[in-house]
Amino acid sequence: MKFFRMAKQMVREIQDITGLNCIKGESGKVVVDDKGIKDSWKEYMEKLMNEEISAGVKEGPADSIRMAKVRAVLKKMKRHKAPGLSGLVAEMIHATGDIGTQWILDLCNGIVKEGSIPGDWKSGVVVPIYKGKGDPMECGSYRGIKLLEHATKVVERIFEHRIRQQIEIDDMQFGFMKGKGTIDAIFMARQM
Repeated sequence: MKFFRMAKQMVREIQDITGLNCIKGESGKVVVDDKGIKDSWKEYMEKLMNEEISAGVKEGPADSIRMAKVRAVLKKMKRHKAPGLSGLVAEMIHATGDIGTQWILDLCNGIVKEGSIPGDWKSGVVVPIYKGKGDPMECGSYRGIKLLEHATKVVERIFEHRIRQQIEIDDMQFGFMKGKGTIDAIFMARQM
């Protein structure tokens, strides 16, 4: 019996916190009703994800995207990932062969031509994941994971590759850089 109690306790300790019955709202007051909890999360995530970023615009016509690039990106897509609102996953696009690849190619070139993304890509599902530290009733103790459409991921990777080819990035840039992380940035700052 003692063994089973210890096993159950270990499972409880490593289990994610889900289905919270209460959360602290923006004002610090505890919210217990379902609508209030959803509103608190919505308010917190909107504030977190809607920070404005300014960037320079490069002038000139954009080159059309080629089939080989779409194929290369689709081949690198990770399998068995959670889908966005549509339920479409990378395996489905890949399984359609040339039809799915052509559809993504047409979508990418349409975005380049129009200069905007499809409207339904602006919505998504944000899932809060407890970081494992801090007050579980505080929204800041959670990391928001947005479930993106897999077609969006393909398009983003194609455009990200294009952008990285056209810009110069300072050696001191550590965020969103392959092989660099915040620990590297702290180490570099201490060296100066």
